[in-house]
Amino acid sequence: MNTILVEIVVIFLLLVVNGVFAMTEIAMVSARKARLRQLAGQGDSRAQAALELAAAPNRFLATVQIGITLVGILAGAFGGATIAEEITKAVKDVPFVGAYSNAIGLGVVVVAITYFSLVMGELVPKRFGLGDPEGIAMMAAKPMRALSVFAGPVVKFLDVSTEALLRVLRFKPAKEATVTEEEVKVLMQEGLRAGAFQKVESDIVASVLDLDQLMVRDIMTPRPKVIWLNRDDPHETVWHKIVVSNHSFFPVYEDNRDHVVGVVSVKAIYANLAAGAGVRLADLMAPPLLVPATQNVLQLVETFKKSGKHLALVADEFGSIAGIVTLNDVMEAIVGDFPSQDERAKPTVTPRPDGSWLIDAMIEVERVEQALPGFQIGDSSGKDYQTLAGFVVKRLGHLPKEGETFEEQGYIFEVLDMDRHRVDKVLVVPLKPQSSTAEK
Repeated sequence: MNTILVEIVVIFLLLVVNGVFAMTEIAMVSARKARLRQLAGQGDSRAQAALELAAAPNRFLATVQIGITLVGILAGAFGGATIAEEITKAVKDVPFVGAYSNAIGLGVVVVAITYFSLVMGELVPKRFGLGDPEGIAMMAAKPMRALSVFAGPVVKFLDVSTEALLRVLRFKPAKEATVTEEEVKVLMQEGLRAGAFQKVESDIVASVLDLDQLMVRDIMTPRPKVIWLNRDDPHETVWHKIVVSNHSFFPVYEDNRDHVVGVVSVKAIYANLAAGAGVRLADLMAPPLLVPATQNVLQLVETFKKSGKHLALVADEFGSIAGIVTLNDVMEAIVGDFPSQDERAKPTVTPRPDGSWLIDAMIEVERVEQALPGFQIGDSSGKDYQTLAGFVVKRLGHLPKEGETFEEQGYIFEVLDMDRHRVDKVLVVPLKPQSSTAEK
């Protein structure tokens, strides 16, 4: 009985050793090489050993298979030698089955060893290996390397045999797998579901990965929406254009808008005004940065970094200026559109019981035309304004004051409120009673 107990313990230990080999094999195959390289770069010698084994798969796999094969042979030998014989003796005198005692003894041993080999020697260890592949690979790397050196001749023979057969079969190993953009996006989605990432993080990463597919023309402010300054414009004209716009930079042209000679910033203009001097664009403008409309956004970012500028003029294939693009446009391509202060305020047209309208001055002139029956400003894309505030300043010819009025197309426009230098609220009263009011 003691002999059987010893052999059972030996078989158990052999299965544990088999499990160690199986666990190491699956861990080494599943380990993320990038993580191992990171740890090796931090000075972890175990990670370096794991990388060396992963770089020589024939040597590593041969070592593992030698170990697993030897364990299997020893386990079968121990189990078949004594335990099967004892089971045979136990059932030899049992009626009806005694005649098959040898087969029963051998069958029980084979089934039992197979079961425990699968569970203890393969499935459970491999689950451990998949659970922490990098940690287990690093833990087992040095012992496996020492074992491969100890079994060097056999490992070398198996390595040479494997390579020879692969050459006969004309097998060409695939290049080391690279991480694709789609895989990164999938990982971000998995991390999002697991709670490791926020949705905004996932969206930003996806947008950044798509930047090389975006062209400058996709994110630029098109030409009709650009506020232009003529280099020879007088101080009053320049000031009016700046007051009614929400822009920080303005392209400056000479003769025509395709002949851009510079870019001027609101900061430079205000600094000049603070010093008590008039606005002379030729003294304030900086040389323009020109980029093609077909340039992708990643290249645009590099251009901004090298030039130190945050705004560029966009040229189309014919050499004409198609619009402008800013660093803020790039940021919006990544994180989404930033609503302007006016968009957050939601400019409205509010009909009043007496038939008049209270209008936010930053509303587009097109919406004013829709709200006021019979009122038409015409195409504003080629004008110096796009909002009601711009129209009021242009019509009055100077920076308005609260209470100023003027008549236009059967309506009286009154400046009700100023926000410093900006027209804020306008009251529009019809000269004749209206039969209906417009929607908001």
